[in-house]
Amino acid sequence: MLIVARICRNFTKYFNYIIMAEVYQAEEIKLLNEKVQILNTTFSELKKEINKAIIGQDYMIDRLLVGLLGNGHILLEGVPGLAKTLAIKTLADAVDGQFSRIQFTPDLLPADVVGTMIYNVKENDFKIKKGPIFANFVLADEINRAPSKVQSALLEAMQEKQVTIGDESMQLPKPFLVLATQNPIDQEGTYLLPEAQSDRFMLKCKIDYPNFEDERKIMQMVSTAHQPKIKSVVTLQNIVEAKELINQIYLDEKIEKYILDMVFATRFPSKYGLTDLKSYISFGASPRASINLAIAARVVAFLNNRAFVIPEDVKSIAKDVLRHRMGLSFEAEAEEITSEDIVDKILNKIQAP
Repeated sequence: MLIVARICRNFTKYFNYIIMAEVYQAEEIKLLNEKVQILNTTFSELKKEINKAIIGQDYMIDRLLVGLLGNGHILLEGVPGLAKTLAIKTLADAVDGQFSRIQFTPDLLPADVVGTMIYNVKENDFKIKKGPIFANFVLADEINRAPSKVQSALLEAMQEKQVTIGDESMQLPKPFLVLATQNPIDQEGTYLLPEAQSDRFMLKCKIDYPNFEDERKIMQMVSTAHQPKIKSVVTLQNIVEAKELINQIYLDEKIEKYILDMVFATRFPSKYGLTDLKSYISFGASPRASINLAIAARVVAFLNNRAFVIPEDVKSIAKDVLRHRMGLSFEAEAEEITSEDIVDKILNKIQAP
């Protein structure tokens, strides 16, 4: 009886600890939620400002904000004329950040991107000349037009947020966002991005044409002399504060498991009842997929005025995080199975918490 009584007391004590922890956690989330709603009004204004110049591309704008607030980089794929260049230029103007555009061509050299050492005759010494990579927002236009040695010049900048020229390493400005574009139509004379390069991009987004009414608005806006003037509505300090707040957004253990199950299903589909996918995947998503999916889900929750992540946040961003991190087999290509098809099957199979 004494043992039973002791067990009951311990259980009651443990149960009380759980209740206290949940109450404290709920109170903490409530306070955090208030902070999120206050700060999120600033970024709602940012989106409205960008929409003055960019019409019919809400998906692209949302993903730009996810990359900006998630400290990640974005690979945009779409036909010419879909305002990919204008979008990041408008974002830079609205944030009052420094914008730089690099047109990737077959004759481009790594030094044209990061910079180089120049000999100074007067001082009889070498001087560092920084390249266009030293900006807050860098547009790598048609990144697959340049050979691999030029693409690899971005690796250190994207991952470490620094550039090494000679024996000196220099930090890049904060925030630092690389927006790379690809044209899916004309593939002649292009160079596929290596897996290591693709994996550095937080998101790969596929941009489609605007609808009829949106294109009518675009046509009317461009064909008149009244071009919208973009004003700065967000400071770099606002972005820093938002990033700190996003890191505190609550991610439940069940959501963490949901993310990991999704990523592991790309590596071991048979363990998740997806045996039919095994022959279509040559290699699964890397650990960066789990990391970026968790970060992106937190940003999506923030943009939706919440201090906690729900399964729908993960689902909404899953394709953009995973589509470029899986290797497709020859069998998948022969049967015209895309990475989006695989992600759809994984989302349908794995039960959300």
